[in-house]
Amino acid sequence: MDTKALHKQKLQAQLDEWKADIGKLKAKATSDSADAQIAMQKQFADLETYVEEAQAKMAELGEASEEAWDTLKTGAESTWLSLKTAVGDAMAKFKS
Repeated sequence: MDTKALHKQKLQAQLDEWKADIGKLKAKATSDSADAQIAMQKQFADLETYVEEAQAKMAELGEASEEAWDTLKTGAESTWLSLKTAVGDAMAKFKS
């Protein structure tokens, strides 16, 4: 497998893990009070936006030529960092 395919595979695995974490948070939130659920809805909406952006970057990477790969990879890594931070923040907020 080439470097591009391995990188995409790594990113997809991380994205899948974060999506699972978001699903767990949503499941836990259903047992919270109505006020807490309302407060979390905004955060879940933001997380879904980050996931959609990450999936779009994955699609771009899949279609990228070798010449465009490095540029798109940098953008994808930025998107991944944003999603990682958002998931981490949501998990920390939910635990408190």
